[in-house]
Amino acid sequence: MAIKKCSAKKVTFKISAPNAKDVRLAGDFNAWDPASSTLKKSRDGVWKRDMTLKTGRYEYKYLVDGQWQKDPLNNLFATNTFGTENSVIEL
Repeated sequence: MAIKKCSAKKVTFKISAPNAKDVRLAGDFNAWDPASSTLKKSRDGVWKRDMTLKTGRYEYKYLVDGQWQKDPLNNLFATNTFGTENSVIEL
């Protein structure tokens, strides 16, 4: 029997929010827990976080100063159970 390996890929999540005080990332890759994925702000006002994810399809959103936001750099999205939209990434 062959063992199928799931490969993993490094992904950089980033969002421009120069005036934000706190940016977090939540998705089905971290059980929608924004506390587990804080982004770091660079000098140019772009918040970033590198993550290694297994290949697959994931939905996610940013939490910018307490407000949920889709990824403005990603035009793939899905409607969620709240009637709003989540960004989608496929690896």
